[in-house]
Amino acid sequence: MKYFIKTFGCQQNHADSARVATYLEEQGMKLAKSYNDADYIVINTCMIRESAENRVYGLVNNLKKLKIKNPKLKVVVTGCMSGMAVKDKTGKFLKLLKSRLPGADEFLPIEEIGLSPAPFKVDKKSAFIPISNGCNNFCTFCVVPYTRGREKSMPYEDIINEAKKLKKLGYTSVTLLGQNVNSYGSDIVVQEEAHQPHEQQKIKALKPIYVKHLGKYRIPTLFPHLLEDVAKIGFEKVDFSSSNPWDFSDELISVIARNKNITRTIHLPVQSGDDNVLKRMNRWYTADEYLRLISKIKDQIPNVKFTTDIIVGFCGETDAEFENTLELCKKVGFNWAFVSVYSKRPMAVASNKIYEDDVPHPIKDKRWKILDDLINKPHLKKRVK
Repeated sequence: MKYFIKTFGCQQNHADSARVATYLEEQGMKLAKSYNDADYIVINTCMIRESAENRVYGLVNNLKKLKIKNPKLKVVVTGCMSGMAVKDKTGKFLKLLKSRLPGADEFLPIEEIGLSPAPFKVDKKSAFIPISNGCNNFCTFCVVPYTRGREKSMPYEDIINEAKKLKKLGYTSVTLLGQNVNSYGSDIVVQEEAHQPHEQQKIKALKPIYVKHLGKYRIPTLFPHLLEDVAKIGFEKVDFSSSNPWDFSDELISVIARNKNITRTIHLPVQSGDDNVLKRMNRWYTADEYLRLISKIKDQIPNVKFTTDIIVGFCGETDAEFENTLELCKKVGFNWAFVSVYSKRPMAVASNKIYEDDVPHPIKDKRWKILDDLINKPHLKKRVK
């Protein structure tokens, strides 16, 4: 049998698809050149944006034509949409998927393939290593906790071993992946200290770092140690994505500063520059705290650059609140921003009748263009030159 995988969404999804491919090849399947040559098609889905979800519906329904030519063809839907269906205990979302995707033969949760730090190889020099899966933060606009579940960290030594293998194979660049990479290891520390006393010495040797936010120590993390250990393997470049501002510790800044092969372009999602919007989003920082973090990083890491994620038109966003986002962007001077127009997502808190999606689409589109013109257009012109 031959398989073909189509992946929607983030690099984490691409890494998941690499694990699926490995799993299928272990079952004796071979990679097909296209949909037309395949007996087994896997659609790895994304639900972060409504547009990605709609593309999945269109693709799967178009694949029904191939079943006429190949009655044995099996279409499997995995990724975020399947994860949501499994985690929705009411069964309503699975029923909706089956009605909208009659061409799908199976909905397979990615967890059934198993978790591992197996790398996704972009090319012969660059690879992505998943270090965690899921998220514990429950931002009100986001579905990740409902599609991927709570945060689960890959074993520390497994990640290091995968990185060493890549170095031996001649890879010069690696990126550590997770929905929130800089909280990596919090579950490992808590579980092993609580349930495996014989492991406490090993965890203690790693010296978990407790991130201080808003005057309180929030969670333990092993990420600064992991990032430095990967950097010491000798790659030309070590990157990571994505990180939350409230988990960006002083120790992490120091690790980046003293290891020249760690990226000098940091992706630090802000989502909004207005305190009221951030509060509605359940983001655990103010605009001022974000700016102070940016300033602290700039002070310790010369020539650092920042990219970010921003949502325009979130529930209740006024013109004045948007102007605050605009002002924050001018102060930071982002090198790139992934600007998204807010759309309701199933099961996300903001969609669950808590907030109203009340910003008209023409206003959302206008705000998107203003930020794109401010941040991205100038950099696009430089690249063209």
